Amino acid sequence: MTVLQNKDRIQTTHVGSLWRPKDLLDMMKAREIGVGFDPAAFEARTKTAVAECVQQQVAAGLDIISDGEQSKVGFFSYVRERLGGLEARPEKKYKLWPLETNAYPEYYEGYLKQAMMGNTVAKLVPLVCVAPITYANESTLKRDIANLKAATQGLDVKGVFMPSIAPSGVGFNEYYKTEEEYFHAVGAAMRTEYKAILDAGFLLQIDDPFLTDIYADPDLDAAGMDRRAAMYVESINASIKGLPEERIRFHTCYGINEGPRVFDAGIDKYIQHMLRINVGGYSFEAANVRHEHEYHIWEKVKLAPGKVLIPGMLNHSSNIVEHPELIAERLIRFADRVGRENVIASADCGFCSQAAYHPEVHPTVVWTKFKALREGAEIASKKLWK
Repeated sequence: MTVLQNKDRIQTTHVGSLWRPKDLLDMMKAREIGVGFDPAAFEARTKTAVAECVQQQVAAGLDIISDGEQSKVGFFSYVRERLGGLEARPEKKYKLWPLETNAYPEYYEGYLKQAMMGNTVAKLVPLVCVAPITYANESTLKRDIANLKAATQGLDVKGVFMPSIAPSGVGFNEYYKTEEEYFHAVGAAMRTEYKAILDAGFLLQIDDPFLTDIYADPDLDAAGMDRRAAMYVESINASIKGLPEERIRFHTCYGINEGPRVFDAGIDKYIQHMLRINVGGYSFEAANVRHEHEYHIWEKVKLAPGKVLIPGMLNHSSNIVEHPELIAERLIRFADRVGRENVIASADCGFCSQAAYHPEVHPTVVWTKFKALREGAEIASKKLWK
């Protein structure tokens, strides 16, 4: 058995980000606009917010918990506080799901203004690499580790994890000669964060939703997609070389929004790349109805010994609470194909990847979803461990 594998029942977890309290969001917003920000008050509230978030996860019955990314304005934009060599470029725009937005312009025009981008505490400002990438500021990393340690001290949980962005999520390159050189430079810098999280006794989760984005990029042909995916994988593997892979999990998904998602790539497009990442567990979407059928891939693809699947059982963009019996059925499908010890119940993605006043799924619904996840895992466990 590895650290991640089940012993006598299906374990439960989630992807990391959860709703931040309103007063903490107000402080984040004050920091972003540079008016009325009190650093000491923010640090104190962040610590209590992590403690509250941890207690709620435990009360919901989750086994492997996180800090909810309470201190972060976004799951990847947080690195602007930590990495040197990056410059904010507000005039540069992210291309969000171009095939989707071009196919459904009326829907996305309203959606992006209201449900997704209209209530975040900070705008998504692209970062551009203009100098050598360094890990220049460890103070916020040390704070996050200390807060999570304090919040989980003495708790009876199976594990504690902390998410961290993959090299592919850190800005655009204007300094290094090649994209490959850039990704490896970012990975070398992020290794500081990866190692610190592991040294603290936590599990490390590397977030890379950008891996799936490659296969819906209209500017790449099939060969170009595979080349870029290989670069992502190689940069991750280089950044974690020598670190305990059985305590590292990888997460990818298809976006944090509710939408048609008809241009999402199937898992068959990227699975060969994902499984080349030297980690102990793989977290991916499986509850999204565009992808629920994809569990059949594991009838053809074999999971390496000691590896674990962490498929989503909860949709992160719907306020409908999944029934525990359905969750149990989903878990058993995977367990029948890769082994009961190798399936951990999770969500498709984070429930508040960008700090927002009105996240896609209401916080009260999130906790109900997590309770359903635990109930579903218990039902599945009784059937799998008779």
